[in-house]
Amino acid sequence: MPPRPLSPHLSVYKFKYTLTTSILNRFTAVALSVGLLLLVYWLMAVAGGAHAQARAARLLSGPLVKLVYAALIMAFCYHLIAGIRHLVWDTGRGLERAQAQRSAWLVVALSIALTLLIGYCAWLAGARAP
Repeated sequence: MPPRPLSPHLSVYKFKYTLTTSILNRFTAVALSVGLLLLVYWLMAVAGGAHAQARAARLLSGPLVKLVYAALIMAFCYHLIAGIRHLVWDTGRGLERAQAQRSAWLVVALSIALTLLIGYCAWLAGARAP
């Protein structure tokens, strides 16, 4: 039996920016799936009555949880824009190496900008709250 070809070791690969953004797209999908558990917990607390809702409000309003919210918003923005990039690729456009790298940078820049915009809007809404 002839020996099977071996895949090169990970240390051989050069991590290109497009590879990194592809991995990041998968990571954000996992993060959003885990973040969905927070939403389910909150919905169950709302359905569970005033006591459960008050307990969930205390638990989900801490500073660490707000940092998790910010990370989830960033993951959502990144995954949304990267998904649009993939839809453009499905049309056959943007597949050249230079275009793919430019669009990868654009995805990151737009996701940061959108995250900051959402954060600013949330801050304004919180500042106006009674």
